[in-house]
Amino acid sequence: LQFAESGGDLVQPGGSLRLSCTASGFILDYYAAAWFRRAPGKEREGVSCISRSADIANYADSVKGRFTISRDNGTIYLQMHSLKPEDTAIYYCALVLTTDRAMCEMAPRPYNYWGQGTQVIVSS
Repeated sequence: LQFAESGGDLVQPGGSLRLSCTASGFILDYYAAAWFRRAPGKEREGVSCISRSADIANYADSVKGRFTISRDNGTIYLQMHSLKPEDTAIYYCALVLTTDRAMCEMAPRPYNYWGQGTQVIVSS
């Protein structure tokens, strides 16, 4: 099972980025997915999750209204707008194979596949 995040960059406050988590060699449709982040000196934080069916999505309070998670054709996206310096972190994509089409979990425990992360820096 191989997948990788991309899209991280240095961006000014108020800017936008789109992160991608692209899978190869397996059918991503069978996996629930989530984005997590780890800021310097802080604990890992759940940012957003999306169910297999894409009917359910949840967000951390800190990103509601600014971030949007989606999935399409083997890729999980995280569209980020109105970025703030406190969004600076390494962002990780996480996957779990599940038969539960409604599963959307913000905690790390059920996820058993993790990407290497992509760095987002929000700074002027």
